[in-house]
Parts: sequence; C-alpha cells; structure tokens
Amino acid sequence: MSDEGAGGLFGRRGGEDGNPSADETQRAFSVTEFTRRVKDTLAQSIRPCWVRGEISNLRAQASGHVYFVLKDAGAQVAAVLFRGDAARQSVALRDGLQVLVFGQVSVYEARGQYQIIVRAVVEDGVGRLQREFEALKRRLADEGLFDNARKTAIPPMPATIGFVTSPTGAAVQDFIRILKRRGWRGWLVVLPAKVQGEGAAEEMAAMLRAAESLGIFDLLVIGRGGGSLEDLWAFNEEALVRAVAACRVPVISAVGHEIDFTLCDFAADLRAETPSGAAELISSQFVHCVERMTRAGETLGKLLGERIERARDQLDSLRAHLRLLSPSARIEQGHLRLDDMAGRLASAFQHATLLKRQQLTAARSTFAARSPETRVQMASQQLLGLWKRLQAASPRSVLNRGFVIMRDEAGRPLARRAEVNAGQPVVAEFADGKVRMSATEPELGL
Repeated sequence: MSDEGAGGLFGRRGGEDGNPSADETQRAFSVTEFTRRVKDTLAQSIRPCWVRGEISNLRAQASGHVYFVLKDAGAQVAAVLFRGDAARQSVALRDGLQVLVFGQVSVYEARGQYQIIVRAVVEDGVGRLQREFEALKRRLADEGLFDNARKTAIPPMPATIGFVTSPTGAAVQDFIRILKRRGWRGWLVVLPAKVQGEGAAEEMAAMLRAAESLGIFDLLVIGRGGGSLEDLWAFNEEALVRAVAACRVPVISAVGHEIDFTLCDFAADLRAETPSGAAELISSQFVHCVERMTRAGETLGKLLGERIERARDQLDSLRAHLRLLSPSARIEQGHLRLDDMAGRLASAFQHATLLKRQQLTAARSTFAARSPETRVQMASQQLLGLWKRLQAASPRSVLNRGFVIMRDEAGRPLARRAEVNAGQPVVAEFADGKVRMSATEPELGL
C-alpha cells in the first residue's frame, strides 16, 4: 500500500523529522478504535463468500460453539462456527477434512485477530456441484431468466394457494401451522411431489405446469426444509428453474434455511428465506387487513354507540318537548302559573299592607308632633322654665337667701352708700317683713 493510501485510511505521518505534531497526537487512535476501524473496513470490503480449505486444530466447546483453523498450502485463517449454525450442519467436522465454508470476515477485537464467522460447511467433494451451480447461474442470468422486469407481482391477499412440496415433510406442517396461528382465511392445496433425489426436479416442474393449467390458483409456493447442497440440488436443475420462470402464476420459492440459495430462488417472482417465512409473508397483508378491520369495527362500534347515545338524548328531548305541548302539560302549566300569580298577589298584598301600615305610623308620628296638646305641653314646659328662672332672679329669692333691701321713704331701692345721708329715714326690707330705720353718720373707709 502506498503512503497516500495508508494516509487516507489511518491518517498521515508526522513532520519531516518523523515525530507527530501536537494536532496529530490529539487525533491518534486508541488500540480499540484502530481495531474497530480495521474490522469495519474488512466487513465493508469483503462480502460473505465461499472459502475452500482444510480443517485444523478443531475445538468444540461446551457452549456449542466450534473453533478451527482453515488452511491450505500457502496460508491459514481462524474460523468460528457458532452454536446455532453448528446445530444445522450435516457435515461431521474433523481435523484434516477438506471443506467449503460460507461465511463473512470479522475481527475479534480483544486479540486483534481476524477470523471467518462460518454459516455453512460442505465437504469439498461438493465443490463440483457448487461450480455447476455457479456456471448454470451465470448462463441463465445471461439469458435474462432472473431479470426483475419479467417477474410478476405477488398478490397481497391470495385466496387460493398451491404448495408444491413433499406432503410428509416438516416444511408443509410448519407452513400450515403458521397460517393457522395467524388466522389466515383461504384455500391451501398441497401439490405433492418429490423434493429430493432422481426425478424430483422433473416431478416438481410437471406439478407446476399442472397447477398453472387448472387456473384456480392465485399463488404457488415451491419449497422444502433445509439440507445439504446435495439435498437441495433438485431446486438447482435447469428443467425446474425454467419451469418456475415460465409459470404465469406468481411463484414464491421457499427452500431450506436463510443461508440456503438455489437457482429457483432467483427464477421465482419472490424468495422466502424459509417455508415458514413464506407463510408469514403470505398472511402478513391478511393479518394487517384483519387488524385494520378490527380497529375499524371498534371505531365503528364506538361511533355507532355515540350516535345511538346522541339519538337517545334527542329522543328524550323530543319526548320532554312533546310532554310540554300536551293538553295535560298545558293544564299543569296553567296551574303552576295560577299558583305563581296567587303567590305573587299575596306577596304584593302583604307588601302593600305593610307599606300602608308604615305610612300610618309615620302619619301618626307627624300628627302627634303637630297636635295642640303636644304644643301646649311644650309651651307649659317652656313657661315653667321661664318662671323658675324669674323666681331665681326675683328680689324675694334674694331676701330668702339672707339679704336685705334698703329703700328710701318713697320705696326706691338704695343701691349705693352715697345715696344715704346721715339721719335719713330708710326702710329695711327682710324676707319676713320691713323695719323703719334712721341712718347715722356713715363711716369713712368702709
């Protein structure tokens, strides 16, 4: 690999002195990142393929996984056959056995070791069949037998299905079981034919042509369960492949397991990984429609229930309205109105009576306030008050408190000393009488 190519995949080297720059140091991969990048690059560059070699260092673990080395004269590579794939193999593995393995390259990151994850193993004696398979595949493909343009669309909901297979095989039982489990409704006709051995391809081709001539099938399925390449070889024979391609009824090829490919798979209108997968594919649209119908039925039932409930409410409303319009209801309404008006009349009468009573009480209060008797009583009280004030201010009241009123002979009150002369006759008025007196010489300074 050139420096440029290496730089494009893993990054360029540092400066001219060979030391990485600070930026390159920051971008350096960890070992885990580097190994994962190698793993992704190998997985993307090398697709699953067949590899021929000799088994060496075979180790079967208690977990069911099988580890071995696949080698030839020039190199070797680690290989692993996981438990599920190992259980499906019909080849008894042993050291020194020449085999063809089908698998994909991967990297065991913990050790940084690349290996082949094996999906299928066949003895190298089968290599001849594999070469014949590849040669016939190329020839038929060049004829356009496998072109998508000549394939027919699979009906989404076939009503009548014909299954060309062995009536005693497990494949047809699995096919029927899945259709029943998924609730598929339709007609399934098992078209019996040999699926293995001499004459099997011709028998299946004849059955396909007979089914096509009946004109009752919407879909044909051809297939069988898994097996070795020799077991499945009838589905690679040219006569059957051409019969599948020429059939005017849509054909699904359902042969073997997921990793098994036959030429019928390429010639058929659709390939199913297994017969069970074909049953699921055929019934999927039916199941989808059933689910849609179930949801539609539930929705319709809900809408119908809501519509019935609304109609019931409307009916109740109309009944109530009809009752209101009936003569008895109108009479009842008249009674209600009469009772209401009687109540309102009684209430108005009580209110008017109360109002008149309040007005009468106010008039009585006003009349009482304006009557002569009241005014006389008030005037009498005022007169009494004035009389008491007059009595309190009268000379008699003063005399009663111990004072004496001096008067001259004419009876005029003597209010000042200067008005009295020596020897002048005066009258002293007491509360209980009067006394005549004669004034003496007044004392000065008093």
